[in-house]
Amino acid sequence: MAEHESLEYGKADFVLLDNVSMEEFMANLKLRFEKGRIYSYIGEVVVSVNPYRAMNIYGRDTIEQYKGRELYERPPHLFAIADAAYKAMKRRSKDTCIVISGESGAGKTEASKYIMQYIAAITNPNQRAEVERVKNMLLKSNCVLEAFGNAKTNRNDNSSRFGKYMDINFDFKGDPIGGHINNYLLEKSRVIFQQEGERSFHSFYQLLRGAPDSLLRSLHIQKDPKGYNYIKVGGQIKSCINDSADFKAVADAMKVIGFTGDEIQTVYKIVATILHLGNLTFGVDGDVTLIENSKLVSVIKDLLSTKEENVQKALLYRTVATGRDIIEKQHTEQEASYGRDALAKAMYERLFCWIVGRINDIIEVKNYNANVHGKNTVIGVLDIYGFEIFQNNSFEQFCINYCNEKLQQLFIQLVLKQEQEEYQREGIPWKHIDYFNNQIIVDLVEQQHKGIFSVLDEACMNVGKVTDEVFLQGLNGKLAKHAHYTSRLKIRANEVVGFIDKNKDTLFQDFKRLLYNSSNPVLKGMWPEGKLSITEVTKRPLTAATLFKNSMISLVENLACKEPYYVRCIKPNDVKSPLLFEQERCRHQVEYLGLLENVRVRRAGFAYRQTYPRFLQRYKMISEFTWPNHDLASDKAAVKSLLQVCGFDHDVAYGKTKVFIRTPRTLFCLEEQRAEMVQRIVLFLQKVWRGTIARMRYRRMRAALIILRAYRRYKVKSYIREVNRRFKNVKSMKDYGRHVKWPTPPKVLRKFEDALRSIYNRWWAWTLIKSLSPEEALQVRAKVASLEALKGQRADLGLQRAWEGNYLKRDRPDTAASFTLVSSELQRKDKFMRVLFSCNVRKINRFHKAEDRAVLITDRHLYKMDPLKQYKPMKSIPLYNVTGVSVSPGKDQLVVFHTKDSRDLVVCLQGMVPANESRIGELVGTLLSHFKSEKRKLQVNIASPIQCSMNGRKCTVIVEPKINQSQPDFTKSRSGYILAVPGN
Repeated sequence: MAEHESLEYGKADFVLLDNVSMEEFMANLKLRFEKGRIYSYIGEVVVSVNPYRAMNIYGRDTIEQYKGRELYERPPHLFAIADAAYKAMKRRSKDTCIVISGESGAGKTEASKYIMQYIAAITNPNQRAEVERVKNMLLKSNCVLEAFGNAKTNRNDNSSRFGKYMDINFDFKGDPIGGHINNYLLEKSRVIFQQEGERSFHSFYQLLRGAPDSLLRSLHIQKDPKGYNYIKVGGQIKSCINDSADFKAVADAMKVIGFTGDEIQTVYKIVATILHLGNLTFGVDGDVTLIENSKLVSVIKDLLSTKEENVQKALLYRTVATGRDIIEKQHTEQEASYGRDALAKAMYERLFCWIVGRINDIIEVKNYNANVHGKNTVIGVLDIYGFEIFQNNSFEQFCINYCNEKLQQLFIQLVLKQEQEEYQREGIPWKHIDYFNNQIIVDLVEQQHKGIFSVLDEACMNVGKVTDEVFLQGLNGKLAKHAHYTSRLKIRANEVVGFIDKNKDTLFQDFKRLLYNSSNPVLKGMWPEGKLSITEVTKRPLTAATLFKNSMISLVENLACKEPYYVRCIKPNDVKSPLLFEQERCRHQVEYLGLLENVRVRRAGFAYRQTYPRFLQRYKMISEFTWPNHDLASDKAAVKSLLQVCGFDHDVAYGKTKVFIRTPRTLFCLEEQRAEMVQRIVLFLQKVWRGTIARMRYRRMRAALIILRAYRRYKVKSYIREVNRRFKNVKSMKDYGRHVKWPTPPKVLRKFEDALRSIYNRWWAWTLIKSLSPEEALQVRAKVASLEALKGQRADLGLQRAWEGNYLKRDRPDTAASFTLVSSELQRKDKFMRVLFSCNVRKINRFHKAEDRAVLITDRHLYKMDPLKQYKPMKSIPLYNVTGVSVSPGKDQLVVFHTKDSRDLVVCLQGMVPANESRIGELVGTLLSHFKSEKRKLQVNIASPIQCSMNGRKCTVIVEPKINQSQPDFTKSRSGYILAVPGN
């Protein structure tokens, strides 16, 4: 059975219905359609319902799911039937065929495309260029044939108006190497007439709407289809078909297949000629029939590459040979119109057959020797019209429905034959099945001398005027007593209209000679019979009905010798809705497709059968005797044991290689037990597998950890050995190892390296410092303090020079004696130990005036002195009263000493020798070092502007460079003070 789909989607295989009845069949079909399951099985037959919407079930992922799988292993799909046909062809070297049937609009053409797409996708794994070329041409041939053989109808936007059977040839490796196409009964009457709401063949509209203007001009045609009588009905219809894009696709496809440029141009010319023929009108002048719009004759002459007088003569006259005499008989207006339409239909039919033949010439297998290359096998794909019943039915619908009866007969015969053969092979008694055998319907149509086709041919051969009514009377005379023949006497006039003319399919010999004598070699080659002279006697040509009957008999014989696979297409509604399922509409199709008979034949007493190994593979987990593997004598014995344990032994039969199950209920019980056991098995397998994965992960992690630890130890030891090697003799080095480059540490030792570098730096600093004098050590500590406080915030800290501290002696030698005397007196008085810093300054007094002063900073006080009065001390500030200093980030020498009593001292160092020497770094570093030695904190601020307090009032000091300023000086501002410094 198909891979388990939930019962919410219905039964995937109609064979598994509980009761085989039309009601249950339709209910299941409707449920699956509404749930988006458009494919179902009847055994090995695919039932396809047109979804009327795009479905994402044909991509590469889906193809891979069905590739090489058995039919029942995946949910129903076209790909499953295509793969089954391909496997049968490849594994058993059997010719196979896929028969696609159903009424117009049921999705046959799309189904054939998807089957071709699947076969193309799974073949040629080695990507051989020649095979790819053949595949591409086979796929492209569909595009061309659809353009010239398909049309929009009221039931279908892309209805095939011809039957197509394509053989795909494969080499012994299963790769496509060529193909052949047979076409059947093109509906050529559509060229000159379409029912309301329908179009003619796509090719006409594609040429008008897609061809470039230059091509249209050369063909003397306009873009508007409404300007051409033959196609104006379809030209008024609004459609979603993109004719312009399709024209380009068809032109490209023809080039890929191998049509030459001249051949493609000839195709366009023939299509254009037919359009012009439809616009030809005839009139009468006395007894003479005339062409009313004779300018079109000149256009037709150019397109057909012949003479204008020959075209005019063929349209107006018919040449008749009576013995040795040749008579030119003028047409009546009605005869001329009939001849024109017959020519248009014949030209299009001949063009279509030529296209098919040309494709066959290109794709047929060439130079293939079975003895050398292995057996050449075939998959045939039949996409042929389904039953058609219109408001007005004609000869074409009669032939189409005869074709379907013929195929239905073959279908029932082959399915019955397959079932009987399988039962006989397996030794299972065959039960007779009642079904409607439509052989009697086929005989009614095709039987010699008595069938409808024979009566039609006889009527066509009668001498004198033969009408459709005469044909109908002949039918009534011979078939009135037939059980399946009914004549609608009351509407007989409409019942067989056109049968006689369409069966005769008369085309005057004058037209054949006209086209044969064309100077266009492609067109000439399409009409070889035109070379016959007027007086040559030829056999009466076979009628259209006989030709079609013979082609159907040949087709059925061809299919009967192949292993058949079936796709039965169903149209859910007539309005192309993806949601609507019309019960009666679908029921009618199920009946005439014989699907219910197919289910009954397939059941034949047993709903399901499967080979013993595959049955065990699916259900062995149900029994302890067969799980995980059995030790019985054979798979057959194991299956018997399994079914006996489950209590189903009464509902099965055992064949030689297969087990047969009578009722679907048994199968569903097996499936339920299997689903329950699979869940337990999956849980068990998950547990075991997760444990295995966990142990594997643990072992990998443990091994990785051991390796990691060993590697870390190795890297650590290597690093320490390298550090030891590089710094081994560092004490004897001149710079104590400062030039030595540190090795790159492993990641784990980066913090250790930082600590090691810190230890080294401390040792290096200690080694240098221990050799310094106390004075030098104090200076180094002051520089370190300055660097820590001001690094990156002021440019010149004076670190490269010696810091003298007491600069008043050096800067002004002439007053040095006075300063020395005063400082000695202050040392005696205040008992300070040493001078920290001294310098001349510019200061703001309490009256907000700037004046020159000197500052002397000792380890106990900060003194303000007047240099003009021999450094007389003005005021002193205890050093413990100083809380911080503020400096600017610039190059100026501004310093603000902050005090606890908010009486800050604002000064600018000056009088330096040399003049550009900066002493701010030295002042800050010396104070910080001293405060640190006394375990006191000094706050250092670097800011601009600087906030301070003068006599308890908050104010700001701003540094401004001025171009004409020679020396730094303070001025009063609204918010405080401005220190003007020399600008650049």
